[in-house]
Amino acid sequence: MVSGKGKCIVIGAGELSVSEVLTEEEDYVIAVDGGFSYCSQLKLKPDLIIGDFDSVSEKKREAIEKLKEQMPHRIITLPPEKDDTDMLAALKHGLSLGYADFRIYAGCGGRLDHTLANFQCLLYLKNHNAAGYLVDGDAVIFVLQNETMEFKGNMEGILSLFSMGKEAKGVTLRGMKYPLADYTMRNDFPIGISNEFTGQPASVSVRDGALLCIFSYKANCAI
Repeated sequence: MVSGKGKCIVIGAGELSVSEVLTEEEDYVIAVDGGFSYCSQLKLKPDLIIGDFDSVSEKKREAIEKLKEQMPHRIITLPPEKDDTDMLAALKHGLSLGYADFRIYAGCGGRLDHTLANFQCLLYLKNHNAAGYLVDGDAVIFVLQNETMEFKGNMEGILSLFSMGKEAKGVTLRGMKYPLADYTMRNDFPIGISNEFTGQPASVSVRDGALLCIFSYKANCAI
């Protein structure tokens, strides 16, 4: 985990797979485009609403326009034709405020290309000295790059690893059902899928490269 001034909570416009999002006073909440529609359901008051609002209902769009008149600093309207996705623009804003721990909800499901783009956004955060966690029901998705992550012995569930580049070198898995030692993981061979925790402390290391990690966990084992 990345320590700092609290978390940046980001609500996307994908499929909402949680019934609540716990926040603390120092957290900063961003609603991304159609993610604004989920905020009332989650009882969240976003500090910022950002997007081109192409996936927002007419009723919600009117609410956003009214809010923009009252508190313009809480709304950023993006052009529909741009290089950054709405999600990436939201993450860049959070980075500009000094946040280094991002929790992204409703960032999966819906359009597959948007989900894949959000995987790339996790790598963007890692490349900018931050950590991002895509929360999808009973799974959390994150990126490891040139680092080691330790897991406690009480972890239960499935951990799948995928190279985000052509190769991820020096991949070492300890304490897992299927260990690896100084392995070169390639992006054309899914050897890292469906590993399992064994009830003992475990670790994942990658010496040179980036791994997309999908941890499907059981109750009380979330990262």
